[in-house]
Amino acid sequence: MSATPAHIRLLYALVSATPAHIRLLYALVSATPAHIRLHPGQRQGGAALPLSLPIAGGNLTKRAAIFLDGAYMENVLRQEFSGIRIDYQKLSAALTGEADLLRTYYYHSLPYQGSPPTEAERARYAIRRNFFTALDRLPRYTVRLGRLSPLGPDSEGRPRFEQKQVDILLGIDLVLLAAKHLIQEAILVTGDSDFIPAVAVAKAEGVLVRLYHGVNPHNSLWQEADERVQFTPALINALQR
Repeated sequence: MSATPAHIRLLYALVSATPAHIRLLYALVSATPAHIRLHPGQRQGGAALPLSLPIAGGNLTKRAAIFLDGAYMENVLRQEFSGIRIDYQKLSAALTGEADLLRTYYYHSLPYQGSPPTEAERARYAIRRNFFTALDRLPRYTVRLGRLSPLGPDSEGRPRFEQKQVDILLGIDLVLLAAKHLIQEAILVTGDSDFIPAVAVAKAEGVLVRLYHGVNPHNSLWQEADERVQFTPALINALQR
């Protein structure tokens, strides 16, 4: 199997799959012939890609990536911190600590619009689109968007929606970076147990997985992570815009 851009696009085509297919994705990545795989400290063409960078005192710092579930973060801020607005670039710096940040991957979905959309829907969509565009322009930020699927009205007649593809997009990114040995630390901000298979694969590749969470994290996800950190008022207030 050749590690060409076409095959990477094929992996991303799996976004319609279920979380169980994360293990199949891992098998596809692992099946790449050794002479064309990206090994630690190398990239195709022979150019050096150090995984540990020197810092003051001659020590080494590890490379990390942040995998941020935007909807989960918004719920934590709304339910636990009175809807405080934060600086996401400061958030990435705070979560990374002394590690070298490869990239923050931010996952969310644009709001649902009817056909034709109402004026309120148009306005809400435009606000969200502008916010995601601004995030995507931050240094070392990548925004990945899933989609919303209508579930029908709730008991009070209000429309309900379900986020689609976000869990698979996050799982693909985590598995690819871990299997290619491009990171040593994965920093997760999420509460979804669908990510557990991807976390298990990353750990099997030697990646330390740190989970940042609110007051009621999913027990199985919490247990699977190597380290767990609860968001505190001190941390969130330091990130306030």
